[in-house]
Amino acid sequence: MAAAPTETEIVVIGAGPGGYPAAFAAADHGKKVVLVNDEPKGGGVCLNRGCIPSKALLHIAKLINESREAAHCGLTFAEPKLDLAQLRTWKGEVVGKLTGGINELCKARGVTYVQARGSFSSSNTLTLTHPDGTKSELKFEKAIIATGSIPAMPAIFKTDDRRVMDSTGALDLESVPAKLLVVGGGYIGLEMGTVYAALGSKVTVVEMTANLLPGADRDLVRPLQKRLEGQFEKILVNTKVDSLDCTPAGVVAKLTGPDGKTVAETFDKVLISIGRRPVTQGLGLENTKAVVTDKGFIQIDKACRTSDPNLYAIGDVAGEPMLAHKATREAKVAVEAILGHPAEFDNVAIPAVVFTDPEIAWCGITETEAAAQKRDVLVAKFPWAASGRAQTLARTEGLTKLICEPGTQRVLGVGIVGPGAGEMIAEAVIAVETAAVARDLADSIHAHPTLSETLMEAAESILGQATHVYRPKRAGV
Repeated sequence: MAAAPTETEIVVIGAGPGGYPAAFAAADHGKKVVLVNDEPKGGGVCLNRGCIPSKALLHIAKLINESREAAHCGLTFAEPKLDLAQLRTWKGEVVGKLTGGINELCKARGVTYVQARGSFSSSNTLTLTHPDGTKSELKFEKAIIATGSIPAMPAIFKTDDRRVMDSTGALDLESVPAKLLVVGGGYIGLEMGTVYAALGSKVTVVEMTANLLPGADRDLVRPLQKRLEGQFEKILVNTKVDSLDCTPAGVVAKLTGPDGKTVAETFDKVLISIGRRPVTQGLGLENTKAVVTDKGFIQIDKACRTSDPNLYAIGDVAGEPMLAHKATREAKVAVEAILGHPAEFDNVAIPAVVFTDPEIAWCGITETEAAAQKRDVLVAKFPWAASGRAQTLARTEGLTKLICEPGTQRVLGVGIVGPGAGEMIAEAVIAVETAAVARDLADSIHAHPTLSETLMEAAESILGQATHVYRPKRAGV
């Protein structure tokens, strides 16, 4: 192992979608940068055990589902044959190419990549624990903490039995269980449930609140839930998992439903997907002036500065929303602030995407949030049943929803459910971020036939009537 550096201008701890962009941005500005990460390759959870491998598997699930649904259009395929080992290999190749690319970019930019665990011994000194157990000291001028998050695992579910998995275990895809219990109806649970259902598992999803995807717009969730009801064995809301008992016959789950009755059901595997928690323990933050909240997040200001003038924090460790693209944006803000530039994280439209099928995406304010704030808004909904492109795809369950400010018709929020919603939301982000008005969207020519036209027609609805949807005016209006 090459000798570890002993001093640097900027040290970045964590090489995920916040950490490595921060390191690259600082190096591009001529700073001497050390990137500390406890894995041999960069990418963090997102590339190694999250966003990328899960989307690779969701792509396979989509292919399987589409091959079966094509019969409605007159095209029949033989039932798919699953080579699980090859699927794992392909997934690993996707991850390997991307993580290897990050390490190559480190070399190209002159960023020193050090595999080690970092812990602050002071506000300008980091103790590095290397894979062989040896330790070294690294002095720095500024540090950017980007240690991310890990799956939350309540004590009642903790076990050494591999049949009880977190999201990382589910992505390993060791086997396809005949019966899978997914605890948690959030985006991780629904995405992984979709994968396993397509591969052949009978999936039961249990959500303790009244709805899947708590916090998401009900208009957007409704088409997804209807489709999932046909793919999953059961969707149980207002239901609590009281305990898990790992037996030779399977994992016995005790479930209490909305009627208060408790039943026991046996599953081959269980996925716990009830959220994530920030990684702040073991960082030695008590040796600095940085403040950690009761929820484990590091307090920062709009420039990503902590209470310690030498320390900055970005990404999941710095607070909600815990999204990779938010971390990447914060990385640029933190570096600009370190350089002395007038930088702030002032984005008003942080897109959220659920990569199920159909996808759900939204940005800006939702109708639910507007109601909670007692804020008057204009709402337009364009059903994809009126979209020529959606008809050609045989996917008409989608919906595009526009939230605008009365009077000015400024675009405050956008929600989309349907295939490709995650790609379409980018236009909506620009509209919200730049304070565009409905007419800007309505008067911009959108290619035909495309799903993006639904944004244009939703905007037309704000102005009056959409071309392909007619709503009679109420008497006296």
